Order: sequence, then C-alpha cells, then structure tokens
Amino acid sequence: MEKNLDLKNIIIKTLDLNKALDIVSIDLKHKSSMADYMIIASGTSSRHIQALSEQVLKKFKDNGLRDSKIEGKESSEWKLVDGIDLIVHIFHPEKRKFYELEKIWSELIPKEKLII
Repeated sequence: MEKNLDLKNIIIKTLDLNKALDIVSIDLKHKSSMADYMIIASGTSSRHIQALSEQVLKKFKDNGLRDSKIEGKESSEWKLVDGIDLIVHIFHPEKRKFYELEKIWSELIPKEKLII
C-alpha cells in the first residue's frame, strides 16, 4: 500500500513537471476494488496528451509495473494508463468536462453500493 502511495506521488510529480493541467488524485480504496487511486489530468493538445501518457507509462515500468499499458491509443482526446492499482486518465479539457470523472468518483458511495 505504501508503495502505491509513493508511486502515486511520482506520477503526480511527473505530470506536473511535464505541464499537465488540473491534476487531481482520487482515493478509490473504499469505493472500488479496481484500483487504489485514480489520477486525472488534462493535456493541451493531442501531442501533449500522448507525450504525458508515454511519460506516465515509463514511470510505471521504471517502478516495476511491466504489465502497464496505454489504452485509447487511437484517441487524440483521451488516454488511460493502467498501472494496475493506479489508473491515470489524461484528457483534452473539453472531454474531461464532458465525462466528469472527478464528480462521479469523488462522491461518497453508500456501503450497499460499493463494488467489492
């Protein structure tokens, strides 16, 4: 668990150093079994989004997550980098606003609706 927190901080720092916008981290530990954390960020262009996703993938692999991959390779407006216990979404700002993942995953979920 501590390793996931350290990796989350590494990814946030990487996104910040590479000029990602509006970086948000959401704790999923008590909301879903799919991951411990979700990070959402925006890029300024399709090239920026692609570059950010490649930087995140490199950090995952450098930290021992060999099975990590980028989803949405064909999309110019959204990428998901799967770090197993850490999921990173990188959006074009308009797509991010449309999907509102922060709103969906930041809300408290009643115990009876938790995904386990």
